[in-house]
Amino acid sequence: MAMIEKAKGVVNKVTLELIYEVVEERTAGIRKDIRGLSEKLEEVDRKWEEDFKHLNQKIDTQVGQLREEMGQLRSEVRKLDEKIDFHVQRLDDKIDRLNQRMDTIIHMLSEIIRKG
Repeated sequence: MAMIEKAKGVVNKVTLELIYEVVEERTAGIRKDIRGLSEKLEEVDRKWEEDFKHLNQKIDTQVGQLREEMGQLRSEVRKLDEKIDFHVQRLDDKIDRLNQRMDTIIHMLSEIIRKG
């Protein structure tokens, strides 16, 4: 019976060693898979970072262009305001001259009517 017990012990030991060996192989495979996934995640993260930087540069460029265009538009609006002010002043001057002429004509007519 001792021999059977010894044989069972040997079988158990061999079985455990086989189990450990299989677990070790599976663990090594899983670690390899994890490293592969980790590398892929790093690559995705790197690409995302590059895309993010590229988009930020594009946004910065477009914001810069918009600011430049807004500055040009402000300048154009100022010039138009100056032109409008100039033309309004000219119209005011013409209206003043017309009013003076009308006053003169009214005065002359009233003199003619008084003398006449």
